[in-house]
Amino acid sequence: MLKPYALRSGDRLALVAPASGFDRDAFDRGVAEIRRLGFEPVYDETVFARKPFVAGDPAVRAEALRRAWRDPSIAGLLAVRGGYGSVQLLPLLDPAEARASRKPLVGYSDVTSLLTFLTINCGMVGFHGPMLVGRFERGADGYDPDSFLRSVMRAEPLGPLSPPSLEVIKPGDARGRLFGGTLTQLAASLGTPYAFLPPPGCLLFLEDVGERPYRLDRLLMQLRLGRVLDRADGIVFSELRDCDEPGGAVSARAAVADALQDFPGPILFGFPSGHTTGPTMTLPFGVEARIVAQARPALIIEEAAVEARG
Repeated sequence: MLKPYALRSGDRLALVAPASGFDRDAFDRGVAEIRRLGFEPVYDETVFARKPFVAGDPAVRAEALRRAWRDPSIAGLLAVRGGYGSVQLLPLLDPAEARASRKPLVGYSDVTSLLTFLTINCGMVGFHGPMLVGRFERGADGYDPDSFLRSVMRAEPLGPLSPPSLEVIKPGDARGRLFGGTLTQLAASLGTPYAFLPPPGCLLFLEDVGERPYRLDRLLMQLRLGRVLDRADGIVFSELRDCDEPGGAVSARAAVADALQDFPGPILFGFPSGHTTGPTMTLPFGVEARIVAQARPALIIEEAAVEARG
């Protein structure tokens, strides 16, 4: 896996809108937070383009990514928000451009489509982390600055991540490269040229929001029938926010535990990355990691997520 170059203070970061539109005030608050962190946010008027449910024409959105990859003055790319639409860009992107740029791209939710493109189609590390709207705009209430900055700025391991919400569904220990994202996007990719098919022996991080337990079961069944789960030696779930059955009849945790009762490897639940109730943590995808599902559960990112520029 090719690792992006580490960001430095003062670097110019392209703000891209690959999916849905957004509120301008929230965008401006996110821009202010990026500046507070010591980066220079860069964008043009195309980021504010609009169609009925996406942020402008697919060609315009795709060109914004390609332009940022080609521009030597841009050090990294941050997604403004998710929603829907990233998948429309995939046929318009060039894996060679992404690899040649060696620039980190950060996002989650619908941006899972782009993270899969980077990690599976390009063989390049991507970052499951905060976006401007809903996360950076809220400061430390919306995202975890420590995991974000260490992920994208330091050429060293993240080490053990053991948030209080993390719990064991199935005990064990597993190592492998970490891949994943939002379940809905991962399942929807199967059967396409951009299918989420990670290498055998991988670890999976799976998350979503607002999907009732039977839908979670359906999504996991699709990954099972698509032979994706056969490739995994361990799984980490997010908090699966707002995924419990209304009234509490069935919890999301119980649903995934039942769906994966015959999974042979360790399973953790409650890692706060993506659609979280509190600050979202940043995870690099495509790097070596370890799941420790024991008395003190942890996800250990054992290799540096990025490499320093020469």
